[in-house]
Amino acid sequence: MNGTTGTNTPAVIVIGSGPTGLLLAGDLATAGVPVTLVEKRPHKISNLSRAFAVHARTLEQFDARGLADELEATGQRLQRLRLFGRLTIALDSLPSRFNHLLITPQYEVEKLLERRAVEAGVDFRYETRMTRLTQDTDGVTVELRGPGGEESSLRAAYVVGADGMRSAVRDAIGLTFPGHSVIRSVVLADVLLAEKPETLLAVNAVGDAFAFIAPFGDGYYRVIGWHRGRDVADSEPLDLDEVKEITRMALGTDYGMHDARWMSRFHSDERQAPAYRVGRVFLAGDAAHVHTPAGGQGMNTGLQDAANLGWKLAQVVTGHAAPALLDTYHSERHPVGKAVLRSSGGIVRLAMAKTPWTLVLRAAITTVLDTVAPARRRMLGQLTGIGYRYPAPRGAHALTGTRVPDVALADGARLYEALRGGRFVLITPDAHEDPAGRDGRLAVARWASDRRTALLVRPDGYVAWASDSATATDIDAALAAHVG
Repeated sequence: MNGTTGTNTPAVIVIGSGPTGLLLAGDLATAGVPVTLVEKRPHKISNLSRAFAVHARTLEQFDARGLADELEATGQRLQRLRLFGRLTIALDSLPSRFNHLLITPQYEVEKLLERRAVEAGVDFRYETRMTRLTQDTDGVTVELRGPGGEESSLRAAYVVGADGMRSAVRDAIGLTFPGHSVIRSVVLADVLLAEKPETLLAVNAVGDAFAFIAPFGDGYYRVIGWHRGRDVADSEPLDLDEVKEITRMALGTDYGMHDARWMSRFHSDERQAPAYRVGRVFLAGDAAHVHTPAGGQGMNTGLQDAANLGWKLAQVVTGHAAPALLDTYHSERHPVGKAVLRSSGGIVRLAMAKTPWTLVLRAAITTVLDTVAPARRRMLGQLTGIGYRYPAPRGAHALTGTRVPDVALADGARLYEALRGGRFVLITPDAHEDPAGRDGRLAVARWASDRRTALLVRPDGYVAWASDSATATDIDAALAAHVG
């Protein structure tokens, strides 16, 4: 199977309809790739959200799909971050149109992405479970069990497992998920509050207790807490009094919480699959990596996985790039996943520091971040996602692999509007005609400034190629190599 499919045959099957799977399926369908999305749950977007933080780089990706402004209207902007109870970091210095953290529940993200996927023509299969997966050199066959127990199979060129921490796809391709539990017996409750917290996010760690409170926007608040001395199984019953006690220890008050609509215990793991690709099968999001909740990076990292993989699959399936392009998904995203594991885990360990040497270490790191601007920028770049760059070939221009901010283009346009539709964007100092007629996959624009660099931006907003002295022939060669 080379990617050419019949009318009712998907070229790509995505397993899992969380944010990662929805973004990926929507990107593929927008690019004209037939895609089926398989989800074992019923068709319902739960209001019991896991994630609340949408970082700057994710908002940029939503902007490139025409969704950012709508998503921002669902939440509240946080302009400053507090770490370790004493360090405050302003976000207004971020080199992004979105120089803030958006606090909005995950279900708002899912609603937007699902609507986009439906409009793009994604074939949804709800209440359908993958029971088996086999692949060969030509394609992948997926065995399914539908809502009434009926058995069926689908065959596609590629399959993506975006089916979470307990990924059936990952198990089917024989990948391990090494790592460990970082925090056990974390309590979670969605409650009403008699008193509104003073800040948008109330978070602190004191002694043996940690607590976090964030608003849903519908009157309810999500409370997450942990107590060092309360190490019990996830199945141990939980009552609101325990949540209140932990919150009072960490925040000094429980804000009069009452009427919990949901409570549970969970444990937080740090795990990463050793490979994000096995043959024609890929992993993305929590199926590939899970992190502690610290820094709110989990959902954001999965969405960046999808943004990286989607355009590459589209290029290969439609015959505009060689299959070797798909190898770059692992080489680019696996190091990022590893870095997020380190940073989120480090935040948790420092927040819960208790021994003298860890307290000294936390104080030293806090001082460095508070006083050394380059260290603070690096930390913010990792936390918000805008600081990551991808490997570049030897001898490539220094900009290759870097994220491009939303630069101004001639005639009042801007880059992230030009990227919409999953297109590459060529930015040149002078007008350039594309002789190959790639209108549907390439936008050609000029700098609004007098900058002389020629820049080819990938659909995910990273530099594919750049030159400070390119001729028209050089540019056409770069387009042929990268856009196809």
